[in-house]
Amino acid sequence: MRSSTLKWIVLSATLLAAIIITVQLYWLNMVYSYEQRQFHINVVKSVRGLFEDLQMNDAPGISLQQLIKNPGNNYFIIKADTIPPKDSLTFYLQDEFALFGVLTDCKVGAYSYVEKKFVYEEFLPTPATRYPPSKAMLQDLPVLPNDGDYIVLYFPHRHEYILEQMDFWIVSSAILFIALIGLAVSLFYFYRQKFLAEVQKDFVNNFTHEFKTPLAVMKIASGVLAQENILQQPDRLERYAAIIKNQTEHLQTQVEQLLKAASSESKNLLLQKENIDAHQLIEQALSKVQPLIEEKKARIELKTDESNSVLHADKAHLELAVVNLLENALKYSPEPRIVVETGSAEDEFYISVKDNGVGIEKKYLKSIFKKFYRVPTGDIHNVKGFGLGLNFVKRIIDAHNGKIRVNSLPGIGTEFRLFIPLN
Repeated sequence: MRSSTLKWIVLSATLLAAIIITVQLYWLNMVYSYEQRQFHINVVKSVRGLFEDLQMNDAPGISLQQLIKNPGNNYFIIKADTIPPKDSLTFYLQDEFALFGVLTDCKVGAYSYVEKKFVYEEFLPTPATRYPPSKAMLQDLPVLPNDGDYIVLYFPHRHEYILEQMDFWIVSSAILFIALIGLAVSLFYFYRQKFLAEVQKDFVNNFTHEFKTPLAVMKIASGVLAQENILQQPDRLERYAAIIKNQTEHLQTQVEQLLKAASSESKNLLLQKENIDAHQLIEQALSKVQPLIEEKKARIELKTDESNSVLHADKAHLELAVVNLLENALKYSPEPRIVVETGSAEDEFYISVKDNGVGIEKKYLKSIFKKFYRVPTGDIHNVKGFGLGLNFVKRIIDAHNGKIRVNSLPGIGTEFRLFIPLN
């Protein structure tokens, strides 16, 4: 399974986990709402039983909805034509609460309309309460505009009590959340390891292919040079010596790229800036790829802007960036026609390298500057390289506080434009 396929599996699993978490949170909210309603129903049942135990209302036919008000989540107001004795009220109230499962602390108060005050207040703890009564006892009971006496029931720990009833759902949801998060982290880690393994595999394959051919050529050439009669064939001696020299330089260039990539991994590039002529730098870069130009029978067209070509930059690094772009243009073009252009736009100087090569599909453009990344073009080894060149070009331009723009059409060609600040 390729990392690209695994990436979609990870994304799908993450989306599914997010949906599950959302549904679970919605379900918890529904359970909490249900427990609230159930608590309210149990309190109303307890009050109905209280009216049956005590004579507090002179109109037996009146409905409970008219007798009970719920001005807040923790308060219940009970209309009473007659205030019962304190001991009787607390005794029967505790009995009804136990009967209907209202197992949380309650503060009860009886308000007299004639005296305009609470004639008595009492705190009713449950046997298994875990909350100190002092704070709840100090809570002022509400005085409501009314035309008669009433009883107030205040449940200070109602919210905590409902949450305790939901312990199973909360614990199971927490376990589910932790499991889903752990699964997501594991999938992401697995995807990252898979991706790195593929990068490493591609790098080893490219490394083997890149070094195998030059070494084989050098072995053959050295065998020719070891022949006894080679000194009597100066032309042949010179040709095979040149082959060894060229292959050695090629390997040296690749090793230098690897070393530079490794050394730039943990620190920024150290630039030695100076005033340089950009056009002279381009000519030197072209001279370094001249053997490749001749081998590919490439046609190079220069379009230079002579108005302002002086840059304050690191000559060696910037030249290496241009060389990399030229090498790519030559490697990926069957019959290279390359246009190198310079110019200035506002406060930036640009160097453009445009080719007529195979081009790059839009979906790959965002990845071409990643280390070891190579655009899939059928056989991954049909063009030499480690996928380090463009990564190093970007690091060089970033170190100069510049930017790179890429325009490409598959089958038409690609243009890389480097922008370097003039100031």
